[in-house]
Amino acid sequence: MEEGGSLPVATWLAALHLDQYVESFQQSELWTVWDCRALTDQALTHLGVVLPGHRRRILLGLQKAFAEVTLPARTPQPPPRKPVPMKRHIFRLSTATVPEQSLRCPEVSGGSPLLEPESGGGSFAQLPPPIPPRVGCRPPLKFSPPLMGGSPEPPAVPRSHPPALDPPSPPALAEKPPGESGGRPPLPPLPAKRHQLEAKSLRAPPPPHRPPVLPPRAVSQRSIPDKEEGSIPPTAPGVPLSLLPRTKPPAPEPPAKANLPFVPEFDDSDYEDSAWQEELAKPAGEMADKEDAEPRTGGPRALRVNSLFSEDELIEDDYDAPPANGGSSWSDTGSSPGTLGDSMEGTAAPLSPTIKAGWLDKNPPQGSYIYQKRWVKLDSNYLRYFDSEKDTYSKRFIPVSSISRIASVGDQKFEVITNNRNFVFRAESDADRNEWIRTLQQIAEERRSKERLSMSPTANGAADPADKSGFLELRGFKHKLFVAVAGDKVFLYKNAEDYRLGIGITYIEMNVGNVKEVDRRGFDLTTPYRIFSFSADSEQEKEEWVEAMQQCIAEALSNSEVAERIWAVESNRFCADCGSPKPDWASINLCVVICKRCAGEHRGLGPGITKVRSLKMDRKVWTEELIQLFHHIGNAVANRFWAANVPPSEAIAPPSSSQERRRFLIAKYREGKYRRYHPLFGNQEELDRALCAAVTTSDLAETQALLFCGAAVTCATGDPQCPTPLALAEKSGQRLQMEFLLHNKTSETPRLELGGSEEKPYSVPLPSVTHNGFLYKTPSMAKPVGERKGQEEFSRRWCTLQDGVLSYYENDRNAVPNGEVKAEEIVCLASNPPHAHGIENTFEVYIESERLYLFGLESPDAAREWLKSIAKSFVHPCAEELLALDFQRIGRLYYKGGLNLERAEEGWFALAGSALHVCVPGSERQEPLQLRKLQELSIQGDNEVLVLVERRRTLYIQGERKLDFLGWVQAIQKAAGSAGDTLSEQQLTESDVPLLVDRCIDYITQCGLTSEGIYRKSGQNSKTTSLLEMLRRDARSVRLKEGEHQVDDVANTLKRFFRDLGDGLFTGRWGPDWLWATALEDEEEKIGEYRRLLGTLPTVNRATLKALINHLFRVQLFSGENQMNTHNLAIVFGPTLFQTDGKDYKAGRVVEDLISHYVKIFNVNDQEMKKQQDEIMAIMKMREAASSGTQQAGDFICTVYLEEKKTEAEQHIKIPATMTAEELTFEILDRRKIVMKEKDYWSCFEVNEREEAERPLHYSEKVLPILHSLGTESYLVVKKQMSMENMLVYLASRVGDCKHGMMKFREERNLLGLGLSTGFHDRYFILNHTCLRLYKEVRSHKPEKEWPVRNLKVYLGIKRKLRPPTCWGFTVFYETEKHEKQQWYLCCDTQADLREWFATFLHAQNGGALWPSETSKVRASRWQQDSRLGNISLIPLRGNESEMRNSVAAFATDPLTLLRNV
Repeated sequence: MEEGGSLPVATWLAALHLDQYVESFQQSELWTVWDCRALTDQALTHLGVVLPGHRRRILLGLQKAFAEVTLPARTPQPPPRKPVPMKRHIFRLSTATVPEQSLRCPEVSGGSPLLEPESGGGSFAQLPPPIPPRVGCRPPLKFSPPLMGGSPEPPAVPRSHPPALDPPSPPALAEKPPGESGGRPPLPPLPAKRHQLEAKSLRAPPPPHRPPVLPPRAVSQRSIPDKEEGSIPPTAPGVPLSLLPRTKPPAPEPPAKANLPFVPEFDDSDYEDSAWQEELAKPAGEMADKEDAEPRTGGPRALRVNSLFSEDELIEDDYDAPPANGGSSWSDTGSSPGTLGDSMEGTAAPLSPTIKAGWLDKNPPQGSYIYQKRWVKLDSNYLRYFDSEKDTYSKRFIPVSSISRIASVGDQKFEVITNNRNFVFRAESDADRNEWIRTLQQIAEERRSKERLSMSPTANGAADPADKSGFLELRGFKHKLFVAVAGDKVFLYKNAEDYRLGIGITYIEMNVGNVKEVDRRGFDLTTPYRIFSFSADSEQEKEEWVEAMQQCIAEALSNSEVAERIWAVESNRFCADCGSPKPDWASINLCVVICKRCAGEHRGLGPGITKVRSLKMDRKVWTEELIQLFHHIGNAVANRFWAANVPPSEAIAPPSSSQERRRFLIAKYREGKYRRYHPLFGNQEELDRALCAAVTTSDLAETQALLFCGAAVTCATGDPQCPTPLALAEKSGQRLQMEFLLHNKTSETPRLELGGSEEKPYSVPLPSVTHNGFLYKTPSMAKPVGERKGQEEFSRRWCTLQDGVLSYYENDRNAVPNGEVKAEEIVCLASNPPHAHGIENTFEVYIESERLYLFGLESPDAAREWLKSIAKSFVHPCAEELLALDFQRIGRLYYKGGLNLERAEEGWFALAGSALHVCVPGSERQEPLQLRKLQELSIQGDNEVLVLVERRRTLYIQGERKLDFLGWVQAIQKAAGSAGDTLSEQQLTESDVPLLVDRCIDYITQCGLTSEGIYRKSGQNSKTTSLLEMLRRDARSVRLKEGEHQVDDVANTLKRFFRDLGDGLFTGRWGPDWLWATALEDEEEKIGEYRRLLGTLPTVNRATLKALINHLFRVQLFSGENQMNTHNLAIVFGPTLFQTDGKDYKAGRVVEDLISHYVKIFNVNDQEMKKQQDEIMAIMKMREAASSGTQQAGDFICTVYLEEKKTEAEQHIKIPATMTAEELTFEILDRRKIVMKEKDYWSCFEVNEREEAERPLHYSEKVLPILHSLGTESYLVVKKQMSMENMLVYLASRVGDCKHGMMKFREERNLLGLGLSTGFHDRYFILNHTCLRLYKEVRSHKPEKEWPVRNLKVYLGIKRKLRPPTCWGFTVFYETEKHEKQQWYLCCDTQADLREWFATFLHAQNGGALWPSETSKVRASRWQQDSRLGNISLIPLRGNESEMRNSVAAFATDPLTLLRNV
């Protein structure tokens, strides 16, 4: 022991991954491992090791270390323990008969496969085998040791009771078995039985030959490889192997039979139903993994060794000691049964040791004398019996809570009497029977006492409501089984009555389970011992079952260590909102502990209100500081603030519905309706000042009240060294205050007005509507209907609508409904197109709890009648006019519109065709929105707001509920698109011209009026087809750009649209009349006929014809350049518009007449004609300037300032289209005769006064486009760029092209209220040459946002009213491809950081060229001033209105006045 005992305790604890306790050990004078030999559980608690798993890890580490060494002679020995007395009729394997090869154990003295304890060493017992880690969702593999030389399985022999030994001594060091190589590590010893762990003086017997069931446990926090090849893990230097946790031995492949489908042999001897007996007999005989039946009088069957444990994990495992009484026949570590009621509490059931087990005869209740031998096991929760001791899953389990009494009935028989059924067993002797009766009575009485203390008795043994229950088909049986998912187990019952009584077939521990979908309705539940193949009634049902079982697995793998510590505070043992016991969820920013049902509603409030985490599964988030925070605040302190004024009528209880919970939580946390207001409420400055003072103290309740009454987490403190309350708390050493502030950095302040409409959705009672009939119905869904539902997925149900409740029954004779939907919960009703599903006419009902019901009928009239009746039952009376519409969708939504954009209002919407009708309670009737005429239709804010822009108004529809909002978005987008091939079905402009036609005409007017052969030349067919398809799909989103689209392709697209138009532009009815009119010889008469025919056309056709002829009229004005006069245009467009083959000259004659007499036929007045002539003249001048090779026609005169914005510093400069920022800078410096020195970096800046920010223009950037985009609050100034030299030095010395680091980020709130609410937030950024990425934290793998660098405009500075945390910040503008603009702010900690980030931005945006290398050449070759103007100071066209007017007047009077000051 010299080597191990002298090992420093710091090294040893580091090997156990518990180095956080080194300081505590050394303060208690524990310097070496030898000093720790006498540590106990209580002593470790005093040392500060408060986590039970850590204490077990240390004790078992010591136990392993000293179990393999000889202790010094003077070591004090603890008193020996008495052995546990063994009971009769217990069979044990003799150690002498078991081959050591099959046990795979190291050999020791005495030939025993296990270590023998010696005298004087009772301190440490043999270790139970560890549990293998669970990797992913795969179940652990079975371990069946191979037999050497093909030797058969050891025979079953009775085990003798080991004699009591003398006081034991520490075991000797194990020797290597012969034949074991020196380089191969010894395998760990096989497990001792649980009662032998307690009675350490007994010799450890071999383990039973059966697969044990893993106890519920949490996954190891350390990463574990999928495969281990038996290699020795790396150890700390100088650490003996005996002091380190051992790794598990290599596990061989599991037997093939473990993957067979589960066809259980259920015991139906308790029932008189012979049909079930016959049905069960057949699959039982076909089971592939069943052995031949044994004689009834034979002894117990042979046992097999199955190891599912690993030594490394038992250190952190939590198991209970066996009961103190000596009534245990033998302890079974494999089974871990627990009551269904316990499992419903949301915790993984602790390991329940077997109290008594043995063989008993059982006879059926029919009075038959045919006894059936069963292996019976009793634990604290259940009495179960099996076919054999090898079976993992029982044939029947009886809850101990349902046992009313146990009686002796003679002939070694006894009867277990429950409230509803009796079970008769027969033992082998009277003594054995009496022992069973005594043990059963004792356990039943203990159970009843426990229920009386907990005030939760189980009536009639019935189980509590499960998380999911219902009938499922199990492969191999005709009849369905009743399955219940509860807590960490899945229970199987014969029927619903047995489920109510609590007497089931078997249950499955889900800590070793894995769920896998097989087909559309089937799924497998896989365990290491069986595969349960289930089949549900529908795909939706299957998804619900799979989800419930996956949650059950997560529950089984959860860790209750954090929960137990949180529950140590009395108020945290009950839900803060409804009072449910043992809540296992929490809101980490509100510091309240809540139940599972309330947690679901908390999530609906959003992370800005509450951040929900699990006490058992989200282990990483539960730091020591957060746990202490819940001890100091918790439910008691939090509810003194949040629930200070809750009326009894509004409070909720555990049975409350989801709707009641949602309304209460919205009022409590989002609105703050019941909170205790702080005396400083409403005074922002005083609140912020008080918060800065509170965070330096330990008064967390005061901080909570200030924060949720409006104090800003990031308010300015006035201290440069500690600019935020978080920094003040850190300086004061208030760790809990820091933790509370960190979790509430993004929390929103409660606002009563947000949920005002939620509290009372209706101000008047809804009308009572009565309707009934058969409907086809699918199971309710939590997501939109993504695929077509077949007819077989619908069930025919009798439905009634009465007193505001829609109920559906199994048939019209049932009195109890299968379910119901309250009218007040309905938020939307939608009618689907015919044949959308297997039932011809279907409609959808959406409710507030995010569920969707799909109903259908074969008759369209009956379906429409149901729609009208349901709509009338839930639509507000103020929106009654919407019911008269032939709507496709109707419901209520929150929106913002008009002049009030601060607060969302609730309105009633109906979608009928392409019109969206809106009704708002208490307001005047509004005109419907014509969706096909929208100027903009977009979704903003991460799919939270739908923006509808008309010419006269804008509407923002908010997605309060995701499910129905998604349906509205899809329906509105579909209605706003083109629906067919006629003109009236296209997207339209405000003037009723198809948007497709308007886009093409605008582009050709701008880019193609002078193109030779316009409309005569054909474009590329593939490009024309693609462009026409895009424009037909959504012309609103298509932007035609010069360079990307060719003029001939666009022209060909317009012609093809008119040729393929349904019913034609002139319509099939009136087309012949237009052709006939060409025969009229009198021009006036012909024009009159054209005007009459024009009036007969539909509105859209008439407006489209006028727009097209107006365009062709412009085209022929440029016939000298494009060679397309009126006649040529008529030849092209005549057959196109009339959709003829071109052989009839009359079609061309009509078009030629319409162009020639455009003004008279279309009544174009003088004002409109003058406007068109001005546009034509402007286009001609622009083309003339372009053709002359100069850009003087595009020159622009503006005011530029030198160094600062003053009157004496302004210069009026003519800006040609080719002038760069460098050339403008040199021009200003030349005018002022300023000589640029070597280290002077003069630049042109764009200054935005409103944003209090400026941007240096790149030297090669064109100035004219910037001038056109400047607002009235922006200007240009030329001044020195002081930081340029430092930026160039940084770029020359940096390594790599990427920049990353933390910055403070804030998003600009827009009119919709989107973006971050208040303050700046720490975010991690990565900037490279292509994009800027934002991450929530350094460890995040997926960016929250990503922007291309080329679309960013970065300005230096942030406006002061935003209260930036530092003075070194950016203002960033970003424009998307859809021309949507975003704005946000970044703050750096130092000025050096600001320069580095800005230099990287400029480097990435300009390809690495920040400053010209040879400025003299650029200056010499820069733009020369127009010689015709000489040195005249030009007239300023920018500036105030009076300045412009005076300058123009002076120039008109005497042009030489401007030359006198030169």
